[in-house]
Amino acid sequence: MDAQHAALLKLGRAERLQLVEDLWESITAEEPEPVSQEKREELERRRERYDADPASGRTWEQVKQRARGGYV
Repeated sequence: MDAQHAALLKLGRAERLQLVEDLWESITAEEPEPVSQEKREELERRRERYDADPASGRTWEQVKQRARGGYV
């Protein structure tokens, strides 16, 4: 860990939370990154697949379980 990160970890909890909030606000104030044509096409393909068979999707519980390593 570099000295800058170590210094941040020495801040109090409230100061670190304020820093996180300030960072998040600075990010959301920026223009969003453009979505590439390739990603747009992939999203459209997935939407079409879901629209054709809504049962093919997963529930939020299944997604969380898979993310935690318990594949469904």
